[in-house]
Amino acid sequence: MALLAGLAVVLGLLLPGPFGATAAQAQPSDVRAPGLHISDGRLLEGNGNDFVMRGVNHAHTWYPGETQSLADIKALGANTVRVVLSNGHRWTKNSPADVAAVVADCKANRLICVLEVHDTTGYGEEAAAGTLDQAADYWIGLREVLAGEEDHVVINIGNEPWGNTDPSGWTAPTTDAVKKLRTAGFEHTIMVDAPNWGQDWQGVMRANARAVYDADPTGNLIFSIHMYSVFDTAQEITDYLNAFVDAGLPLLIGEFGGPADQWGDPDEDTMMAAAQQLGLGYLAWSWSGNTDPVLDLAIGFDPSRLSSWGERIFHGANGIAETSREATVYGGDPGDTQPPTAPGAPTASAVTADSATLGWPAATDDVGVTGYDVVSVGGGSETKVAASSSTTATVTGLTAGTAYTFAVYARDAAGNRSPRSATVTVTTDEGGTPGAGCAVGYRVVNEWPGGFQGEIAVRNTGVAAISGWTLVFRFADGQRVANMWGGTPTQDGGTVSVTPASYTSDIAAGGSVTVGFTATKGGANSSPTAFTLDGSPCATA
Repeated sequence: MALLAGLAVVLGLLLPGPFGATAAQAQPSDVRAPGLHISDGRLLEGNGNDFVMRGVNHAHTWYPGETQSLADIKALGANTVRVVLSNGHRWTKNSPADVAAVVADCKANRLICVLEVHDTTGYGEEAAAGTLDQAADYWIGLREVLAGEEDHVVINIGNEPWGNTDPSGWTAPTTDAVKKLRTAGFEHTIMVDAPNWGQDWQGVMRANARAVYDADPTGNLIFSIHMYSVFDTAQEITDYLNAFVDAGLPLLIGEFGGPADQWGDPDEDTMMAAAQQLGLGYLAWSWSGNTDPVLDLAIGFDPSRLSSWGERIFHGANGIAETSREATVYGGDPGDTQPPTAPGAPTASAVTADSATLGWPAATDDVGVTGYDVVSVGGGSETKVAASSSTTATVTGLTAGTAYTFAVYARDAAGNRSPRSATVTVTTDEGGTPGAGCAVGYRVVNEWPGGFQGEIAVRNTGVAAISGWTLVFRFADGQRVANMWGGTPTQDGGTVSVTPASYTSDIAAGGSVTVGFTATKGGANSSPTAFTLDGSPCATA
């Protein structure tokens, strides 16, 4: 996805177009790949087992310090992570040592690692974007790091490598980049993104997929469609996915979003259901740190604070917890159908007005327990509220003076789920008088001569939800807000007042929203030191 949501898409009609001159089934390659590879339109592991990606995107190049993220993503059940890298054209280059560390982290957490260069995003329309040829050169510079990792790594040459300007220009450079990597000796599965900012709403990838696939001498190539606002009806989604499946051409949903935005409302339920029915992979955008907080799966990189989008992806119907299966290269047994035993009854400790820590006796399994899911039980239904790789978990976001009933499930590497444990009922503390407390985090995301991009995270530290708000702060060095998403600014001198967008208006107790903006600046760019929310001072985080 583009760093700024406003660059993401120009709406249009999805074209039905054919796959070139023939719809014949793609044939398995005559050249056997040493690890992950394509055969009969399917992504297989080196041992021939089918592998279906179930995972998320992680913005490593912008947040290199968030090294716990892959472990957190794995603990929630993902089998794959798509990692954002930079070749140095637009953002700070990820060095060979850094990429080697990412791959090692993926392997340590038993994840398949899809590596992508993000600098190509929107080429032809985005002036700052790099070319696929430059991205290919970056991969060639990583040859020693990636050699021998064919079982664990997929190379996604460049993210959304063409905008909406003349998208037919996508085909030749895509083919050339694939050939360049093969000539350099790469045997990995290569992933290629569609034009139209990844959404292919003019059908260029769909029409030319056969020619691009046939140009790869190994046949070890998979296509990636990014499904955002263009894909807002079930018919558009199923038509597109089925067209590739019917032609025997490998495809996955390499990015997708569910929350509505100013361009439309993507139909994520159909995307996930169709992917599961057709056995296609999907990778949701994005784990955390997105400049548009609607698409953050985890708030502030905290796996215990999933957004509604995160809950949908990890715990909803056809979600990751329900459908993900670990790659067998890590020792997972696809034939394992025996679930773990039920965990022991949980007990509660450290109960506060808005949280409770639970602990329980471990479950057992013939292969091994990989994690636990904590659910809130009531009204004949249950809701997953926490995940843990150990026998303890802290549930947050609770309401003061309220009784909750919790239970625990265990799961194994094959995705089998245990019977539910016995329940425990916990009543949270009464807490203080309901009211708004707040903490604000401010940071500069990117900076250039004369301007910068900033981000403000507003957290509700009170015990009651906030509905509608006004945030006020002051710039000391003459900075002026030029554009904002997640809120509407007014500025008088250095004082800036921000009111929320519709999707950031409500802040749950313990929850947060994020506002992003671009601004002009002079030589200095000091950060604001004080913030008020509805007239009350906020702590700085």
